[in-house]
Amino acid sequence: MNKKYYRYGLISFSLFLLLCTSKPLSAQTESGNKEPFKPFHQLGLAIGHEHVFNGRDAEGNSKMLIVPFWGLDYNFHLSPKFALGVHTDFVVENFEVEKNLEGGPDDVVERSRPIAPALMGIWQPTEHWNFGLGVGGEFAKEEDYLLNRLAVEYGVEIRKGWEVAGSIQYDFRWNAYDTWTIGLGISKSFKKEK
Repeated sequence: MNKKYYRYGLISFSLFLLLCTSKPLSAQTESGNKEPFKPFHQLGLAIGHEHVFNGRDAEGNSKMLIVPFWGLDYNFHLSPKFALGVHTDFVVENFEVEKNLEGGPDDVVERSRPIAPALMGIWQPTEHWNFGLGVGGEFAKEEDYLLNRLAVEYGVEIRKGWEVAGSIQYDFRWNAYDTWTIGLGISKSFKKEK
């Protein structure tokens, strides 16, 4: 990975975190709620499809590929509105893609079941909506890429601590290719009781 792009990614993520944490985060209370907020952990599992722009089919023709993935997400909720997390996508197929951001049109790379973790900053403006921004990498045996991730999620609590959510995310792989994903997941919040 190019160190210059890695540094830009870290700087942009650090600025995002600074903006998110500029207000005091501890002992916040929601209006009408008598108890102060207590930070908690959340673990989620998702399944979905990743849409690869400029993919290549078996005959070498350029087309959008749709490949399945599993997602494993961990979040630590710092306040009612902000969380930090590590969101990891596991693509379960091999595929070929044209590097549309670097090189010529014949610059095709193979990706062998890539794994793409990202450190995420998450903002939850309402009870159901989450917006995330992160930096991470995509790792496969052929080559590794730095990535930035944008994510939008809508979740609904189904039982105490259990939530079902639908998500859409866009990954920018620096000097490589971009993807967008759509997924459905379930998560469990681990909140301390009184």
